[in-house]
Amino acid sequence: MRPRDPGQPHRAASPLELFFDLVFVVAVSIASAQLHHALSHGDFLHGITSYAMLFFAIWWAWMNFTWFATSFDTDDWLYRVLTILQMSGVLVLAAGIPPLFEHNDFTIMVIGYVVMRLALLAQWLRASRSAGELRRTTLTYAGGIALVQVLWLLSLRVPASLAPAAIVVLIVAEISVPIVAERHGNTPWHPHHITERYGLFTLIVLGESLLASANAIIHALEDAESIAPLIGIAVLALVATAALWWIYFWPPHHYAIGNLRQSLAYGYGHYFIFAAAGAFSAGIEVEIDVLTGHSELHAPWASFAYTIPIAVFILGVWLLAIRRVADPVVNTVVPIGAVLVLIDPLIPVPFALTSVILVVIVAVLVWRPPV
Repeated sequence: MRPRDPGQPHRAASPLELFFDLVFVVAVSIASAQLHHALSHGDFLHGITSYAMLFFAIWWAWMNFTWFATSFDTDDWLYRVLTILQMSGVLVLAAGIPPLFEHNDFTIMVIGYVVMRLALLAQWLRASRSAGELRRTTLTYAGGIALVQVLWLLSLRVPASLAPAAIVVLIVAEISVPIVAERHGNTPWHPHHITERYGLFTLIVLGESLLASANAIIHALEDAESIAPLIGIAVLALVATAALWWIYFWPPHHYAIGNLRQSLAYGYGHYFIFAAAGAFSAGIEVEIDVLTGHSELHAPWASFAYTIPIAVFILGVWLLAIRRVADPVVNTVVPIGAVLVLIDPLIPVPFALTSVILVVIVAVLVWRPPV
């Protein structure tokens, strides 16, 4: 398991990586559905904080596998078995999402999380045997992961009143492991491979919004009184999702990955992009509930459930990838457009206006290609 060449031409995602992504479709879908139910029932604080925490677990597991794979992927039988073991942990974590939202029970989720992290620990230990000058880096990763997983298991014994603080401390510990390990020598990440993998995960989370659009059509067929607004939401959700896709894939992302600081900013910053995209689909579902009379939220506050995620998504992509390759026109229109989306709920037709703003942003991006 020797370090791979970061300059390898035509490096692309492997079939195993694409297979690995499938379990995250399940996890993201369940997380978005639970956020949708929490928001529709007016449980804002618990719903948002629970979603933010569990999405960290989903994103962190996916990201750590991705960055390991770009440096040490061998695709032999043992590598495949350990990867499938990580997938089993993700499925257990996904099964633990409803108990977390409904009963504040972290047990199943933590067990699933630890399973997938220990499988990656085994990968790092295996890589250390033939990593050469990166042996200390790989062993630091392995030691850091092992220590934090012990702390996660111990956190299950912490009193409920202290659990939120313990989780914050453990999240900080998790994100500190790569920062400490990479100081002993940078693992050889492949910029084009990494950005392709991030793009594929973006498609996964945006796909949840397409599912929400389809659900609007299904509800419209069942509710003749609200058919026009629901069909409108379905069409506008598709337009908005397509615009977010266009915005994300407009810049060449591999330029954003250079030194360790840039790579950490790109890798960690995507948490907000991915979480926002998943929350956007929940926001669409909340709007459908409002139209069909199944939500405790009312206009205009319900509209913030999708405008905030859209704004966070756009600003995140602009900061991480667009800003450095865009001219002054694009660097003015994109952030202003994101801010305008935030105030859309104060307008009588918020979703229609949001879609118009997104279309204008896309039109500007077509007019002004990356420099």
